[in-house]
Amino acid sequence: MWTRLTTKALSALPRCDLGLPRGVRRVAVAMSGGVDSAMAAALVKAAGYEAVGLTMQLYDAGARSAGSKTCCAGQDIRDARALAARLNMPHYVLDYEARFRTEVMQPFADSYVAGQTPVPCALCNERVKFLDLLALARELEAGALVTGHYIRSFSHRGERILCRPQDSARDQSYFLFATTRAQLQHLRFPLGEFAKPQIRALAARLGLGVADKPDSQDICFVPHGRYADMVAALRPDAKEPGEIVDEAGRVLGQHQGIMHYTIGQRRGLGVSDSEPLYVLALDVRRRRVVVGPRTRLGVRRIILRDVNWLGDGDAERVRLGFRVRSSGPIFLGELLRRADGSGEVLLDVAEMGVAPGQACVFYGAETADSRLYGGGWIVRAEAVAAEAAAHDMAVRRSSSAG
Repeated sequence: MWTRLTTKALSALPRCDLGLPRGVRRVAVAMSGGVDSAMAAALVKAAGYEAVGLTMQLYDAGARSAGSKTCCAGQDIRDARALAARLNMPHYVLDYEARFRTEVMQPFADSYVAGQTPVPCALCNERVKFLDLLALARELEAGALVTGHYIRSFSHRGERILCRPQDSARDQSYFLFATTRAQLQHLRFPLGEFAKPQIRALAARLGLGVADKPDSQDICFVPHGRYADMVAALRPDAKEPGEIVDEAGRVLGQHQGIMHYTIGQRRGLGVSDSEPLYVLALDVRRRRVVVGPRTRLGVRRIILRDVNWLGDGDAERVRLGFRVRSSGPIFLGELLRRADGSGEVLLDVAEMGVAPGQACVFYGAETADSRLYGGGWIVRAEAVAAEAAAHDMAVRRSSSAG
């Protein structure tokens, strides 16, 4: 049985300035049952605030398989409750299963059927965590909602801004691009100034039982990474077979559902050719997976929807850095923003394997500027006209020479 931590034990923690207005005494903490949210709560307590723990049950706790590295169900909820007790905090478990299914799980399955590659963690932050939990925090008269995300938050010209964390290996900014300006005023992220090994060491020093708990690696509702099973359960039509073809329409093989494929994929195609083949496109209407050489993956123009702008001013054209995968590199280019919330990115150099349904996230263009400027959802990506024309000319010359 864990005993409650003393004020003396918490006082040994590094001081954490949440940047809250004077007079704020109560802070809500999103607790998943892992080491990150546990230490976020401990830092809130050490800073002298009254902390209230909030845990979301997002899917059937009985559905979680033993040994899966996920969160928000089963043992994780029990760990969150025990951690709150050890920190002498009130703790509430909120049943958001129905909302999570509607706002995250169903769109996840629909995206695969539509030939897209979704980002469910970003959707969960946008549609559930930073809507429902923030609303509940306000009902509890908490001055802020704290989470265990690795990202930094600062006051800048009277507003809160987000920046990449100290620990670049734990950077979670990609999943937070849709956070609104209004939400940022009430969100705090104390772990942004720490490296993950530091957080584990502090948790061990406090004697928290989750100090060595493995990180969540799977999508929380897809234990062991078997997303196809979940997609097929929600959308049986996703299993409809079809053809694998090259760009000329030549049939190279068969597939058992386009949900098994994403743009840029090389492994598991089940076809062979004179050179390595990659997924170039998904033709949903004809249930075709189009494959070709890696050189055909390069794109420079990316079309976006639902752009969330967190930068200063209302400039329509801005030079920025762009990331199209959560752990991918940042490429320089220009963003064109439109009044209807859409946008267009033109990269300086071609990026490979940009998939519709993923997010394109904006960062500062300068090396020292780690600020998160927002992002948008990728509708499609393409090579610019000059590059496409050059490629087609090369193909024609090659055919003529043959």
